[in-house]
Amino acid sequence: MSPAAAGAARIDGLARDALSVIVIALPALWALGAPDWVGLAFYPAQLFASLLGAAVALAWLSRDVRGRPRASSAAPWVDRAAALLAFVVGVAIAWRYPALVDLILMRPPEAVVLGSLMLLLLLEGLRRVSGWVLPGIVALFLLYGMFGDLIPGRLAGRAQDWPRLGAYLGFDANGILGVPMQIAGTVVVAFVLFGHLLSHTGGARFFTDAALILMGSLRGGAMKIAVLASALFGSISGSAVANVMATGIVTIPMIKRSGYPADRAAAIEAVASTGGQLMPPVMGASAFLMAEFLNVPYSTVALAALVPGLLYYVALFAQAHFEAVRRGIGQVPRDELPPARLVMGGWHFLIAFAGLVVALFVWHWQAAEAALLGAALAAATAALFGYQGERPSLGGLWRALKGAGLACVDLLLICAGAGIIIGVLSVTGLSFNLTLALVQLGGGHPGWLLALSALVCLVLGMGLPTLGVYVLLATLVAPALVEVGIAPIAAHLYVLYFGMMSMITPPVGIAAFAAAGVAGAPPMRTGWAAVRFGWPAYVVPVLFAFSPSLLLMDTAWSNAIAVVSAILGVILVSAAISGHADRPLGIWPRLGLAIAGLAALTPAELVAGSRLGDAIGSLIGVALLWRLMRGAHRAPNAPNAPNAPNAPNAPNAPNAPNAPNAPNAPDTISRAPRSPG
Repeated sequence: MSPAAAGAARIDGLARDALSVIVIALPALWALGAPDWVGLAFYPAQLFASLLGAAVALAWLSRDVRGRPRASSAAPWVDRAAALLAFVVGVAIAWRYPALVDLILMRPPEAVVLGSLMLLLLLEGLRRVSGWVLPGIVALFLLYGMFGDLIPGRLAGRAQDWPRLGAYLGFDANGILGVPMQIAGTVVVAFVLFGHLLSHTGGARFFTDAALILMGSLRGGAMKIAVLASALFGSISGSAVANVMATGIVTIPMIKRSGYPADRAAAIEAVASTGGQLMPPVMGASAFLMAEFLNVPYSTVALAALVPGLLYYVALFAQAHFEAVRRGIGQVPRDELPPARLVMGGWHFLIAFAGLVVALFVWHWQAAEAALLGAALAAATAALFGYQGERPSLGGLWRALKGAGLACVDLLLICAGAGIIIGVLSVTGLSFNLTLALVQLGGGHPGWLLALSALVCLVLGMGLPTLGVYVLLATLVAPALVEVGIAPIAAHLYVLYFGMMSMITPPVGIAAFAAAGVAGAPPMRTGWAAVRFGWPAYVVPVLFAFSPSLLLMDTAWSNAIAVVSAILGVILVSAAISGHADRPLGIWPRLGLAIAGLAALTPAELVAGSRLGDAIGSLIGVALLWRLMRGAHRAPNAPNAPNAPNAPNAPNAPNAPNAPNAPNAPDTISRAPRSPG
């Protein structure tokens, strides 16, 4: 590399570092109330415009035209110029916002130029960080905004000329500076910082090691380790793919060494990682957007999402166990488990989680403030105590800060793109027309509309990250479900679940394909195996759409009955799908377990007398499963008892005089080999 090229690369690196710090610092200072410290007063949209300008500029500098990360090479002059223009436009929008925001319907030239430039630069930056799918969808909505009156039938909209549309989307509260950007620019950035500091200080390694200690001694421990580690790390991660790459590089090779096929190893990791986006407290930051859309406290969303998330992981854990039994796979070898004494040295990472939960649910802090507290606790306790003899240096913390800024870029641009979609829906009237069309296609019946909505969610969610999936579906599909009587919070959780399942469902299951790459497995085979492992996510949303008890929205007694019967139901159905309950199951036992499990799962609100069906299904299913598992301990050795005296060489065996006692052996042998794991 020539001295000039090296100098240019160094300048680009400094610019990327500065922009990364700006992306983190602006939301953090805002959440801490820094403007009040110096007596400044301005619109929140001014902050988000500056933040968006920095994020778009960083996207142009950090990714090349093919979307590949640009590590140390210098950017071409076109990318540099575009990055500088994006930053200047963002600052200009922030500076001129108070004077122009009330005039946008009059199409002032300044607003039109600034809004149009930001939209164009944003679309290309979005393509570089997220691929073609989301920018393509946004571009289609922009075309609809200008030519919606040409669409025939019920989806026709009010067409807008470009000057009005550009100014509106660039400055209005329903455009790129709207609710998604507001949440991303405060809460999401704070939680990404929390996750990065936790990961760079050893927290991610601690969670994986803790899962190894807790699950490694159980039967099929490798798969159970993947389930627990992905649940722990994924609950704070903002991306299913990032979760796969963070935990899968450890768990997938371990699962393969245990004897699982590569596609199954990748599939269960992909499903476990995707489920992290459905588990409180963070849910890939979707929970905070959901609370804003529903205008309810965050704690309400977290509490409602708790039981469905637990059902998801209970079913996945049960399948891991039955799969291990089917393949005869035992514990993880002890030499692959870390020393418990060293793992326990990471107890201090739990302080950060405790601080986050207490700040959110006890002190009722704002979510961004609570996340910043958690980040500070993670950094401070790691610096004080370390993990396995290592403490983060100031340089390491600085790199984590810059890495968090880079990680926020795609989320900020995705939310700005979602703002474009929301703006077009609002200004053209498409939101009302689309809701009406979905309700009419579903015949006004909740069941048909749920099925149609699930299909729409799976299709629209393909290739999109968590926040993009949720924002798109919350604006396009959820209103139609609310219109036919589904509770608003159930409707939003429903679209989130099926949107997340697009990450493991072929033909574009990005989480499953990422896991397949780590495992060296065929992507499509991995995707279909993931669909089988992830069956609860296709069933549980339908249940809580009709049953407020599963969202803990009923009386305490009804909630308890619904939760217990649902847990039994998912275990029974998991056994039926696996076809093993400590021994191979025939068609009739599998069918019996499936029927009993579905009876236990059926919500009491869905069918008259379903509460009785829950009880009967649970009792029959548990009795049948217990009988099958108890019989499995006896069956393998029983047929050999009569032949014991005829064993070859028996007369020459040292213990031949004891041969008459051989018929009693099964009572001992049949129980001895089975370990409780």
